[in-house]
Amino acid sequence: MTDQNKLVANIWKLYAIQSCRWFLLLMPIVVLFFRENGLSLEQVFIVHAWYSACVILFEVPSGYFADRLGRRRSLLFGSVFVSLGFAAYAFSYTFYEFLAAEFFIAVGAGFISGSDSALLYDSLIQLNRQEEYQKIAGRLTSMSSFSEGVAGILGGFMAVISLRTPVIWQAWVMLLMIPLAWSLVEPKRELLEKGESSFRAILKIVRYSLHGHKEVKWLILYSSLVGTSTLTIVWFVQPFMELVNVPLAWFGISWAVLQFAVGVFAILAHRIETWLGRKVSLVSLILISSAGYLLLSQLEVIWAGVLFFLFYLVRGINGPVLNDYINRCVESNIRATVLSVKSLIGRLMFMILGPLAGWVADVYSLGAALLLCGVIFLVFGITFLFFLQRHQILSR
Repeated sequence: MTDQNKLVANIWKLYAIQSCRWFLLLMPIVVLFFRENGLSLEQVFIVHAWYSACVILFEVPSGYFADRLGRRRSLLFGSVFVSLGFAAYAFSYTFYEFLAAEFFIAVGAGFISGSDSALLYDSLIQLNRQEEYQKIAGRLTSMSSFSEGVAGILGGFMAVISLRTPVIWQAWVMLLMIPLAWSLVEPKRELLEKGESSFRAILKIVRYSLHGHKEVKWLILYSSLVGTSTLTIVWFVQPFMELVNVPLAWFGISWAVLQFAVGVFAILAHRIETWLGRKVSLVSLILISSAGYLLLSQLEVIWAGVLFFLFYLVRGINGPVLNDYINRCVESNIRATVLSVKSLIGRLMFMILGPLAGWVADVYSLGAALLLCGVIFLVFGITFLFFLQRHQILSR
């Protein structure tokens, strides 16, 4: 196989890796699974908070590892750690065992995050196809979403046998990532120079991302805010369906439909961006998301559930389009680290807002929490858009 063919093969292998990674059979029943093993609801949220904290801890160092030692190695390490984590889940029965399993999954997610996008973009550069990044990244996102949707339906059926059955099969699926990552080819690129400590080099890139390059800085902050808006709504979907008395049997199917919607919107992301143009695309993302929160806060009726598609439209477009904008500004030798910085900022935003929104929902009402989120995302979104416009980033 020629070098060109090997690079082309990187694309479909990344499709396959993402499909395996997001074939989450346990997601429709994960809370029930935790509860069956004696965890309280508070402990369930602690497990998720622990995962986010671990991802934040490893996000940027793993991106630097990818830039320094190779994206293929980073993806391989990430696949091994994720597989170990889900294997641990299959044999876990206590709170602390689940924390240990989440640690491995979080480390793996850190190594994969940023490395996959960077390897894809550098492969396309070597193939002289970098203009196709939005389209291919959209397909990558759609493959993940379609995979997650199908897995949700299958996982629901498996749970009829036992709640541990989809968890066991989940571990086998994740093992498929390892040979796929092993077979990837590292594209030619400029390497990071040696000579300074890893810690100082990481700080230098973080400073560059959030201070040294205005376009990269504001694209990262804005994309992270948009991503946080679509992540936060995920935790409100099921409470909203309970509020409007959606039958429990429809929860899994509704969740799968939303995942399929992300896949469709991601495939169309490059077409939508071309049709709307850069400025309208950027402005629309946070306005649509904020409007969704504000409308849902006032409409506690079952048909208002269609508004969730607004968030999944934004979710499908945000990644492919904003990552493309950032990739165009960043040199290949620091690309994975910069994309990891973006993921880290998004995680930090969610860790601040998520618990606050949950507290408001518990103490006051779901509508109050949705209203709070809508106002916060609208205010910060307009602020970030102001700076994007001020630095002439909206229309570049």
